[in-house]
Amino acid sequence: MAAAAAALLLSARRGGSAARAWASQGIRPLHTVYQAVELPETHQMLRQTCRDFAEKELAPVAAQLDKEHRFPTEQIKKMGALGLLAMDVPEKYGGAGLDSLAYAIAVEEISRGCASTGVIMSVNNSLYLGPVLKYGSEEQKQQWITPFTNGDKIGCFALSEPGNGSDAGAASTVAKLAGDHWILNGTKAWITNAWEAAATVVFATTDKSLKHKGISAFLVPMPTPGLSLGKKEDKLGIRASSTANLIFEDCAIPKANLLGEPGMGFKIAMQTLDSGRIGIASQALGIAQAALDCAVDYAEKRMAFGAPITKLQAIQFKLSDMAVALESARLLTWRAAMLKDNGKPYTKEAAMAKLAASEAATFISHQAIQILGGMGYVAEMPAERHYRDARITEIYEGTSEIQRLVVAGQLLKAYRG
Repeated sequence: MAAAAAALLLSARRGGSAARAWASQGIRPLHTVYQAVELPETHQMLRQTCRDFAEKELAPVAAQLDKEHRFPTEQIKKMGALGLLAMDVPEKYGGAGLDSLAYAIAVEEISRGCASTGVIMSVNNSLYLGPVLKYGSEEQKQQWITPFTNGDKIGCFALSEPGNGSDAGAASTVAKLAGDHWILNGTKAWITNAWEAAATVVFATTDKSLKHKGISAFLVPMPTPGLSLGKKEDKLGIRASSTANLIFEDCAIPKANLLGEPGMGFKIAMQTLDSGRIGIASQALGIAQAALDCAVDYAEKRMAFGAPITKLQAIQFKLSDMAVALESARLLTWRAAMLKDNGKPYTKEAAMAKLAASEAATFISHQAIQILGGMGYVAEMPAERHYRDARITEIYEGTSEIQRLVVAGQLLKAYRG
């Protein structure tokens, strides 16, 4: 099945008949999935293919990539060859021609191996290619989509600013028309993929009097004169994906680089973010699944009082709560993706999915740390813990219950303080 899915994706990437193959298997009428016991077979094949890729290509290097802030160049090119960087882009532009449910499944599995790679994939698919595909002219699609589908180039999305955060209507970056060029000035903040991107979708105010209706969207090549990058943010995680400011100082771009019509920027941004939330929710699901897998694996191997700690009801309660949170968020995410595929409103569902999945990832990761001992997981447990475990075992052999409680209390007090 995995081999068949890989062949299907490769066929799409090379201009084959992947979209027709998916349609022939009943994938497009996704409302039928609601009544299904499990995913359609083709989606299961895709899921296994992405899982195999993540386990082989991403998981072994994920920690090192994160530690070194190193972009996964080789892995991204391999993903491009599989069609994973342009999943719902039609084949005629070099994409895989798949659907949003397939995209959500793929992002989750890739993020399960490396969350940084998952967000790189998500941004290129939904935040960069998405608006160009929906609002770009035929000429713009050829120029700004096709080169960004095979992993040689990736794009980014520049909306947030230091002073407005998620308030897109308060954009202080401005664009003025001067002859046959637009001149951009301003700063965009927290831009994912900033250092590696070859192009960006930028939102700037073209008419302040119209407020949010005076915002327009632009396609800007990178690098280009007048555009400079801020330093890479030293994040707590997901560090293989760069995050930095984009600084525009009299940055001139051709008039033809306007995306859509003047004043459509706010609409483009809001619709793009709806789709982006499905990708980020899927990324969070991958993080949550990886944390749960780690916790279960450790709990099955960790012996306490002659049995694995999975036999302890406290651990069982934690694992069951983690699994419920994960499955609930996954179903919300898939529902949002299926609504999008059926052309129905999905703004609320995408927001709910992102909230549920991100909270599930946080909760599950925290619980995993508790199961792994409260101090996190290391290859070799600290010497203090080895000593503590040995002393407790010694206490419980050949002593009375009262003696055990007294000595255990003394050990706990010493351990804490």
